[in-house]
Amino acid sequence: MANEYLWWQKGIVYQIYPRSFQDSNDDGVGDLPGITNRLDYLKWLGVDAIWVSPCFRSPMKDFGYDVADYRDIDPLFGTMTDFDRLLEETQKRGLKLILDFVPNHTSDHHAWFLESRSSRDNPKRDWYIWRDKKPDGSPPNNWLANFGGIGWTWDKHTEQYYYHAFLSEQPDLNWRNPEVQQAMMDVLRFWLDKGVDGFRVDVMNHLIKAEDLRDNPPNPLWKEGDHPYRRLVPQHSADQPEVHDIVAMMRRVFDAYDERVLIGEIYLPIERLMRYYGKNGDEAHLPFNFQLVTKPWEARIIAATIDKYEGALPPGAWPNWVLGNHDRPRVASRVGRAQAPVAAMALLTLRGTPTMYYGDELGMENVHVPPDKLVDPPGIEIGADAGRDPERTPMQWDATPNAGFTSAKEPWLPIAGDYPQTNVANERDDPNSMLSLYRSLIDLRRSEPALSVGSYRSVPADGHILAYIREHQGSRLLIALNLGGEPASLALGSLTGGVVLTTHNDRTGEKVDRTLELRANEGVITRLV
Repeated sequence: MANEYLWWQKGIVYQIYPRSFQDSNDDGVGDLPGITNRLDYLKWLGVDAIWVSPCFRSPMKDFGYDVADYRDIDPLFGTMTDFDRLLEETQKRGLKLILDFVPNHTSDHHAWFLESRSSRDNPKRDWYIWRDKKPDGSPPNNWLANFGGIGWTWDKHTEQYYYHAFLSEQPDLNWRNPEVQQAMMDVLRFWLDKGVDGFRVDVMNHLIKAEDLRDNPPNPLWKEGDHPYRRLVPQHSADQPEVHDIVAMMRRVFDAYDERVLIGEIYLPIERLMRYYGKNGDEAHLPFNFQLVTKPWEARIIAATIDKYEGALPPGAWPNWVLGNHDRPRVASRVGRAQAPVAAMALLTLRGTPTMYYGDELGMENVHVPPDKLVDPPGIEIGADAGRDPERTPMQWDATPNAGFTSAKEPWLPIAGDYPQTNVANERDDPNSMLSLYRSLIDLRRSEPALSVGSYRSVPADGHILAYIREHQGSRLLIALNLGGEPASLALGSLTGGVVLTTHNDRTGEKVDRTLELRANEGVITRLV
């Protein structure tokens, strides 16, 4: 197995939101030295790679997703020397380092945009999407911005509109321009040459827009109270056929290096998501699969979704699963604290590469952020429900003030009220904690090829039970998950075996024959004989 599969196929990815992981200089904001100081924890936990959300130079209008310089570290997070040390220390521990690439847009402070904005005949004018106003003075089309409002901003100096899919301070690059393509490929090479193991590419499907900038059609499913961006279907502003040429171009850059991974952030239905693997497997290695994040946590829906996803994968394509990230409510808040261990077992036993979000291994939940503490633009502009602050709060390390995250008087976002109990130090030595469950699941996945690289087969089940078998070279593991709050039983037919691990941590070695009884909110892994 060692030589047959690549590290990113067998491994587990752990996402770090750098502002919230560990503060090393007492300014209330996490930084790169802070991450370096916590690498031993990540090694102990058993993950294989860390993905660090943007740490490049930025005015921080969107907390790093507005890049002002793709080749420098923002002083808030440290220096390039700090980055080099993080990379070195990561490699020393046998871990991989994945960075976040934000290619759809830059900051309006980026040197490229400052040039583009300076005059209509500047050589970099066409590096961004500029258009004349309509005869009535209105924007070129009806495209909306993800963070609220229209997606066009008027520039008084050059008397044209520029397009931005997000904030007005995040102008979209014109990826139809070959010079933009070359400049961005050079950015990737800069970091890959340093030894970075891969990139997660932000909003990959947004990179190319319809050339004629047609209006987007109304969304017939939109209703009052929904997120305003969903009022229109982004039919012409995203997921254009030509975007696949760009992704294939990125992949060629990656293929010039050894075992680097290209991950795409793509929120699309399964059939459209699959196109990002490429016709011949020549695009993204891992187009992020958000089905566990976006689907209702109901057994029959999840079971059907897994089967649909598995069935849609192109030949040779490697699957992946995501349970949480910096843009979506935390899993413990989404499915409930009682179901969070069951969700963890699903993530770490399904076929393909799992991606964890920092703090989920503790059972961290969304934190209420008072109106005067909100910092996320959508939360401020659209409403608190649209904001992402609650899932971005600081990591809970111990029971000391500010959860051991910072010595500053006040962290950049509030700390959860339950931090004296829900923290690494408290859970590390508790065999019944969420952290201990995650570590046991990770250890089992690492030691069992059936879980890390084995095949997947669904098992017929009713009601709230989700069940499947993972198998490799004769070793078979049955995973049975009760997604409901009442006891349930799974008919096994002729299958027999012994319990290996449960979310309740109390049935190891128990014999299973003909029927597997599941308590409410329980997941069980059984070795079949």
